[in-house]
Amino acid sequence: MFSADEVHEFNSEGYVVARGLASPAQCAAIRAVAERDLAAEVAPVEYEADTRYPGAPQSLDAPGGRTVRRLLQAYARDPVIAKWAVQPEMRARLEQLLGPRVELSQAHHNCVMTKNPSYSSITNWHQDIRYWSFDRPELVSVWVALGHEYFENGALMVLPGSHMLTYSPEQVDEALFLRTDVEANKPLVRTQRRIELAAGDVLFFHCRLFHAAGHNQTAETKFSLVFSYHAADNRPRAGTRSASLPDIAV
Repeated sequence: MFSADEVHEFNSEGYVVARGLASPAQCAAIRAVAERDLAAEVAPVEYEADTRYPGAPQSLDAPGGRTVRRLLQAYARDPVIAKWAVQPEMRARLEQLLGPRVELSQAHHNCVMTKNPSYSSITNWHQDIRYWSFDRPELVSVWVALGHEYFENGALMVLPGSHMLTYSPEQVDEALFLRTDVEANKPLVRTQRRIELAAGDVLFFHCRLFHAAGHNQTAETKFSLVFSYHAADNRPRAGTRSASLPDIAV
């Protein structure tokens, strides 16, 4: 479980890292599934061209257009991934952050991020909750590093404490990315921290925490497993994408 200091860190900073929570054997098994499905482009997948992010190929027919960005529906891909997502070690920590009775959302994240070195795009500052629809904006995203994550291969960056901020519509663009050209945002962006992770490290972060990532400048694909969780009484709103797939009890 998290220590009291770690729970305080999550509440105040919006994130906390559990070092080595995934064992080397678990990382290897999950990565093997990801490499298998990536090589065969096992559906469903999202391509870099689909994201429309900076640096992404302009279309599926452009060079690199069919570079896979995400292996979607990770929970249903293989039992080794499903088992990891609902294991007791995860439940214990999530209950500390969300309260008793936690569920995994199959409609959001639930993927393996595959950041390719040749055609990876940049993800600008955003909050995960921007396109999600729940009774309360209180979810936890869980990011599992399946290999070393650092500056050169596009490690995540966060703006500590930004999960508690309120902002005006002028501070974000039409896609709800934080505008770095707005004067009011510049002090906030200067607080950024890069989250370097070793294989097996797990980042827990609030759905309202602003975060971003650069492109992969190395010669190897970076693999990360990502899920989102919510309290069982925090229901997805009927008729929205958030309610499009059944949640999984942890």
